[in-house]
Amino acid sequence: MTTAKHAAANRTDAISILTDDHKNVKKLFKDFEKMKDKGDVADKEALVDQICAELTVHAEVEEEVFYPAARKAIKDDDMLNEAEVEHAGAKDLIEQIQSMDSSDPMYDAKVTVLGEYIDHHVEEEEKEMFPKARKTKLDLEALGEQIAALKETKQTRVMSGNGKQPRSGSSSARA
Repeated sequence: MTTAKHAAANRTDAISILTDDHKNVKKLFKDFEKMKDKGDVADKEALVDQICAELTVHAEVEEEVFYPAARKAIKDDDMLNEAEVEHAGAKDLIEQIQSMDSSDPMYDAKVTVLGEYIDHHVEEEEKEMFPKARKTKLDLEALGEQIAALKETKQTRVMSGNGKQPRSGSSSARA
């Protein structure tokens, strides 16, 4: 049946995978807001580490797989350039958060601002970039397979600690 086939395709197409990532991270930021003032410090740090890891992997797969394909298909350099600049800003904030101690008075503020920044970026992707990409001849299913495979590799790297900066205020944490 065409509807069942379409539903199965939607679970693995590139835009569906990226949108699911957006939903997951939004939930994590909501969880952070609930626990930032009265949660256990270790739990809060673990949650922030998870947020940073998920955003890092998501940004990398978008930059390595989705954005290059979208850039060719959509032909809207301004929109894609802006998305890449937003990624750079988010990655900078992530690096700052990962290199600071959670007791730093700026820690919660930086995580909150990162969440607001991500909300803005997600809204632009979901309301502008993704609809434009769906109207092109992009093979979203093939891109989804590439994204899923790359995410798995990158998540393994991040979970093993090879993609994460140490949590400390040391100057070696920031190059």
